[in-house]
Amino acid sequence: MQLYVLVRVLLGVGAALAVIVSVIMLIEFVELTRTLGGRTELSFVDLLVLTLLKSPSVILQLLPFVFLFGSMGAFVTLNRRSELVAIRAAGVSAWRFIAPAAAAAFAVGVLTITALNPLASILNERFEDRRTTLTEGRTQNPSGEIWLRQGDDRNQIVIHAKAHDTIDETVRLKQVSLFVNQIAPTGDLNFSRRIEAAEARLTPGFWRLSDVREALPGSSSVRSEQLSVPSSLDRRTAMERFISPSAVAFWRLPDTIRAAELAGYSSAGYQLRLEQLLATPLLFAAMTVLAAAFSLRLMRLGDLAGLAAAGVTLGFIVFFLNAFCGALGATEVIPPVLAAWSPPILALFSGITQLCYTEDG
Repeated sequence: MQLYVLVRVLLGVGAALAVIVSVIMLIEFVELTRTLGGRTELSFVDLLVLTLLKSPSVILQLLPFVFLFGSMGAFVTLNRRSELVAIRAAGVSAWRFIAPAAAAAFAVGVLTITALNPLASILNERFEDRRTTLTEGRTQNPSGEIWLRQGDDRNQIVIHAKAHDTIDETVRLKQVSLFVNQIAPTGDLNFSRRIEAAEARLTPGFWRLSDVREALPGSSSVRSEQLSVPSSLDRRTAMERFISPSAVAFWRLPDTIRAAELAGYSSAGYQLRLEQLLATPLLFAAMTVLAAAFSLRLMRLGDLAGLAAAGVTLGFIVFFLNAFCGALGATEVIPPVLAAWSPPILALFSGITQLCYTEDG
């Protein structure tokens, strides 16, 4: 009996996923046509590929609604057919057929953060690269003034470039200034030297500088043709300063947090993102419990539609509360752990409370 209910719930979640995926892909396709179609001539295939690369990251953000709508649809259908009435009349508690569905949602949440999130991050990165290639081509014209930071337990380096570009997967900076600071035992930063270079190329483990002028405090500058400066950055992490935490894959977040802290950046956004991903399985399970709790009212008692609508409304409240807490956590108004875990726990307790009221009176 529990297996039958679980299968029905999974089918409902699958149907909700299909609808949401279709809507998102349609919206993304229209949006890309509107934003890119006027700037360059793109074929239908190019637009479709861009849509397929961008959509997964958006779909993952809406997965909580997939479980809410899919589970609620499945339980309401079972209730309307009086199947739940028959199951409960046979002495099967609602807890027994809701628990497997919640466990399945939790398992899907684990799969989402460990596999689907990194995959969506890779696809989103390829979307950005492909969009740049299609709209601008592989231009070598540098553009964009940037500031970067890198660091370890001994030094922090602030990097300023008046222009940058990426060619053949290599980050290239133009008119570069490097401000090297040593970290004192007290944690204070002491200026060590300044390096000026006409160009800097990021290679594995090093910045390769050309046409270099190096100045130390209290001494004259020294010129050299080439200079190598150790670097902990790669092509992606060099631009991480300008990437939203939501674009960083789950498995990269711990290293990104450490790199940000060593470089002197605030890591609150990345810590919040990590905690939100860790809370994702609980959020999926909570949405499933919430959907079930607001769908078990007996048909003869009436107002099942109103109760289901209340459950959907509460789901939207949880979603917006999650976004609100995320904004507070990103600005360090509240701790990232509290911001990430409060909405799922609130949703779970709300569902359990309603389920206790419905099942146990």
